[in-house]
Amino acid sequence: QVQLVESGGGSVQAGGSLRLSCAASGYIDRGYCMGWFRQAPGQEREGVAVIDNIRNTLYANSAKDRFTISKDNAKNTLYLEMNSLAPEDTALYYCAARSLGYCVFSATFFTNWGRGTQVTVSS
Repeated sequence: QVQLVESGGGSVQAGGSLRLSCAASGYIDRGYCMGWFRQAPGQEREGVAVIDNIRNTLYANSAKDRFTISKDNAKNTLYLEMNSLAPEDTALYYCAARSLGYCVFSATFFTNWGRGTQVTVSS
């Protein structure tokens, strides 16, 4: 199974930007769906964005026009570029993967998870 390690979280002020990275131990170009999810204290884990084997993407409404998911197959790394951050974006952000070429925008679809990276946005 592919191992996932997130990085790039931190504390920013509202309106700021962060880029999250997810380093995968395996080859993510070989039929993997990958995604970013987040979980705030006391809330359920929610999808942020996913990207399939041929780079089709899906975004949560809250992420559209602010966040961009991408991947670098040569580096086996998934990214999440986050702009115009707001306090409600504060959460633990998780990278997820499943060895299927298509994606389902649901946490239950994914079989591999990282441990998360914390994003805190202050007003």
